[in-house]
Amino acid sequence: MSHPDPRGNPCSSHTRAALAAAEQALWRMMSFYDTPLADLDAAIAADPGWVLPHVMKAGFLLSLTEPAQRASADAHLAQARELSGHATARERAHLQAVQMLLEGRWHAACRTWDELLIEHPHDALALQWAQLWDFYRGDAVGLRQRPARVLPLWDEGDPLFPHVLALHAFGLEECHLYPQAEESGRRALAIDPRVPWAVHAVAHVMEMQGRCEDGSAWLRQHHAAWAEGNGFAAHLWWHKSLFRLEAMDLAGVMRLVDAHLSGAALQITLQRVDAAAMLWRLHLLGEDITAASAALLAGWSLDQDCAGHYAFNDVHCVMAMLGAGEQHRAEAWVARCAERALGAEDARRANHQVAREVGLPLMRGLLALGRGDADGAVEQIYAVRSEAHRLGGSHAQRDLIDQTLLAAAVSGSRRALGRALVNERIMAKPMTPLTRHWLDKLAQPAQARA
Repeated sequence: MSHPDPRGNPCSSHTRAALAAAEQALWRMMSFYDTPLADLDAAIAADPGWVLPHVMKAGFLLSLTEPAQRASADAHLAQARELSGHATARERAHLQAVQMLLEGRWHAACRTWDELLIEHPHDALALQWAQLWDFYRGDAVGLRQRPARVLPLWDEGDPLFPHVLALHAFGLEECHLYPQAEESGRRALAIDPRVPWAVHAVAHVMEMQGRCEDGSAWLRQHHAAWAEGNGFAAHLWWHKSLFRLEAMDLAGVMRLVDAHLSGAALQITLQRVDAAAMLWRLHLLGEDITAASAALLAGWSLDQDCAGHYAFNDVHCVMAMLGAGEQHRAEAWVARCAERALGAEDARRANHQVAREVGLPLMRGLLALGRGDADGAVEQIYAVRSEAHRLGGSHAQRDLIDQTLLAAAVSGSRRALGRALVNERIMAKPMTPLTRHWLDKLAQPAQARA
């Protein structure tokens, strides 16, 4: 007979060893302690007829946002379809959702997980995946509401409860509910200190509130739990760098980039995106990042077939190319993104609409800045600023759009707009050294600006 998983969710596996391996894989996916692939292989070996481990492998590979992983994900989904005759309705729903991801139908996949969670509120796999793709789609309300709909039904003694609580904490933060987010994140860590997503959520709160010294101390306090053996470490080092940047400790930022956001520390695109984002911020502040950006690109497989897969990543690729002084390469990358987004191929892909309406104007603004046309950059970028959340990522990540606008305003004639953006910033959080930097730059006479 088949057995439910530890939360009572229906599964079609007849093998307890397979269920245990899949549960370990799920914990790894939520905690980022190593990848789940070996555990999923163990689950497949223990029960070759079980559909869910194949679906989980496909979903994990797609979650990396690596175009090169799509073929492997497709192969696992093909195996899952062959086994789906014995699957439960819940497992078939997961198969359908991940197939939608492969097809680029991200909104539809999240709707499928929504429906699944109504019937199975303890389905942590649905919660984890929906959170990731809400993040990739920039759906802050979904990040908050989906965990909120199920949390009261969870047993606080469940080993995955603090991880679900952390999902809710991050959603609260992205909806600007900072005290509630910090409280939930701290509560998750009080239950289990090995919940990096909770560390992450509280770090975001401190970033959004301009608490750069508190943020550095917070990450240092939890350093032992996230800095070694955790796939989320690079992103938390990025947060550490962001706090130093807000304090205008640019030398400290470069030390962190050299130690933790370069070379062998960068294994996947998501980590390289963080490195590109931090280098671009330094570039906007006048630092020479040419060599560092060139080294980043040297370790990043960016053939033209990768362009146009995910607009958020594409924007960061362009920043890395411009940072390395490769204007022509950046122009070619944007042209390929436009070809995919404006062409007839893959018309159902959610990313293509976002690329057309947000990503391409933003990248064209970056190209204009690279050519020295600061006012042209402002015109392109400011026009899509209010829609930038659709690119995905967090408020903290998308702040580099405002940083770019401020640098362009300083370099061109749009100082009034720059001052308006600084005013917005001052109203959102206390004056930080970074905000003071832009305020001072905007106050300088035109001839003194460079």
